[in-house]
Amino acid sequence: MNKLNNIVVYCGSNWGENPAFFAAAQALGQTLADNGHTLVYGGGNVGLMGTVADAVLAHGGKVIGVIPTFLKQKEVAHLGLTELIETADMTSRKNTMIALASGFIALPGGLGTYEELFEVLSQAQLRLHPHPVGVLNVAGFFDPLLALLRDTVRHGFMPEANLSLLCVADSAPALLAKMAAWQAQDAVKWVQPSWKQA
Repeated sequence: MNKLNNIVVYCGSNWGENPAFFAAAQALGQTLADNGHTLVYGGGNVGLMGTVADAVLAHGGKVIGVIPTFLKQKEVAHLGLTELIETADMTSRKNTMIALASGFIALPGGLGTYEELFEVLSQAQLRLHPHPVGVLNVAGFFDPLLALLRDTVRHGFMPEANLSLLCVADSAPALLAKMAAWQAQDAVKWVQPSWKQA
């Protein structure tokens, strides 16, 4: 079983059009707090980012925010956190969050959320970190992404075993249970396609 002390959550700085996204962020925050997990996130007070942080704090949990100086200067930093770490830039922010993590969860979000999710998935593929990665698939938000990953396998750019790098569930308790039980699978990274073997 994986000990999920600090869970990094990647999510939107907007709320999205579906109120289910907001409800899921609140539920995830409460679940993290109730189970003694510390939230590590991007340090913002807006969108789903602020929602999940507020929910953790409201239920007595700990929250570590990591925010680059330029975003703090735009007054989007959450100033009520357990700890707020300021970094020089976005790259330092991402690396700091990864270094603090014992697991990663993506909620719905935009380009930044996708970038962060794919970075930790790529690092998991290369065994650069040993932690589970999950998506909270609220209202089927990540269905197109999951289809893309299956197509990536079909086209020969990823071994099928690497689909198991990503834990998927539509509720916070189910996702955390999958992440706690997750184990890395060995996969061959570089494979000759059939047309090269002829």
